[in-house]
Amino acid sequence: MADRELAESEPPPDLSDGPTEVAPEEAALLIDFGSTYTKVLAVDMARECILGRAKAPTTIEMDITMGLEQALGRLEEQTGWDLTAFQHRQACSSAKGGLRMIAIGLVPELSVEAARRAVLGAGARVLRAYSHKLTLPELEAIVRQVPDMILLAGGTDGGNETVILQNAMSLGSSKLNAPVIVAGNRDVADYARDILEDKGKEARLTENVMPHLGQLNVEPVRETIRQVFMEKIVKAKGIKKAEALVGTVAMPTPAAVLRAAELLAQGVDDEAGLGELIIVDIGGATTDVHSIARGDPCREAVVARGLPEPYAKRTVEGDLGLRISAVSLMEAVGKAKLRAHIGLDQLALESAIHHRAKETSFAPQTTRSQAIDDGMAKAAVELSVERHVGTLREHYLPTGFCYIQEGKDLTGIRHLIGTGGIFCHSAHSQEILQLALFNGKNPFLLRPQQPQLWIDPLYILWGMGLLAEIAPRTALRIMKNNLKEV
Repeated sequence: MADRELAESEPPPDLSDGPTEVAPEEAALLIDFGSTYTKVLAVDMARECILGRAKAPTTIEMDITMGLEQALGRLEEQTGWDLTAFQHRQACSSAKGGLRMIAIGLVPELSVEAARRAVLGAGARVLRAYSHKLTLPELEAIVRQVPDMILLAGGTDGGNETVILQNAMSLGSSKLNAPVIVAGNRDVADYARDILEDKGKEARLTENVMPHLGQLNVEPVRETIRQVFMEKIVKAKGIKKAEALVGTVAMPTPAAVLRAAELLAQGVDDEAGLGELIIVDIGGATTDVHSIARGDPCREAVVARGLPEPYAKRTVEGDLGLRISAVSLMEAVGKAKLRAHIGLDQLALESAIHHRAKETSFAPQTTRSQAIDDGMAKAAVELSVERHVGTLREHYLPTGFCYIQEGKDLTGIRHLIGTGGIFCHSAHSQEILQLALFNGKNPFLLRPQQPQLWIDPLYILWGMGLLAEIAPRTALRIMKNNLKEV
């Protein structure tokens, strides 16, 4: 998963209301090892405010602690605190591409889709999903993709047994070098794990991701993915050395953002949340959309179809980034539409896009250059939300006319929030977010109609997802105090 922040300079944090003295037990240090930048965030938990924040280039190809120490040095200049002063430390990571997984199941619309949703909800990026018995070319493709982890599902409890066992045998006999999480038919899941282990593969057993037709069971799978991430993947990506300084790298960065979204929507104890919401997280390589909402049909003559949608849903658009994926964004959106957002002729547009894809640390220095980033962000928001929300289609029954709903109905969402580097620096955040809203030209897309628009101007939501692990009420209050309505 690419770092969510672009390479623009950070505005200094507003410390006008911040404390001059903080006890170590009241201070938390939050760290994100991004693929581009390592970010650090210091929080006063007692006064529920940000003490300081800083970043430095991630140095994972050399020694990841070098970039961390540089960021910590900049933080110390702001706060006067060094690493040893923080009693509470939490970290997440999207370094070296983040958590990259492959999902395998039986039927594309059922166990494969259930596995894919579990992977996304755990903060991973789905490289590809496979169904039925794996063929030799598919096995070779899986090995070539070098996934960090495999999720092997298939069969409801008491249902099909042969496919998951056959796929376990195939994976075990392959050159795959990645842990496999087995989350299929409980009648044979332990046999599938044993097959993999007998073949020398690392395998973990968890509950069936779809124990009955139409019933999702993603939380045990997500927790197992997180455990393997902490135990195996962090070490494999060269981040383990940093744990001596910061403690456990607890989760992938997207999982931290999703955790923050859930907390912000639902609240905790006596502190109310905002209610149902959408967060659009625009980065250099991907645009992630998180919706915390039921999304059930809310009008007459609408019938839901497909697997139940998760209350906390995340989608990842790997072709909609502002830097690494700039060229694929242009291809996905279309040059004509992107030109309409930006106002450049085709030659100038292509030059600007290819420059950003090549120079991923490029930071706008002129109004025109910032306008190009803003236009790209508008395109990313429009298409990513279109792919995330549910759709309606007309259907005629013998008893009369109705609509079939697939996915979530998010028309009634009350809050839409933008996070990522673009929202820290753009003067046109409102215009960017408005591209997510309902458009009468396509009334069958169930986009939000009249939400309040907010941005995360200090880019702290990832950190609040981490802080929620130790002080959820404090994390919630800091988020509510720092979101800015646009």
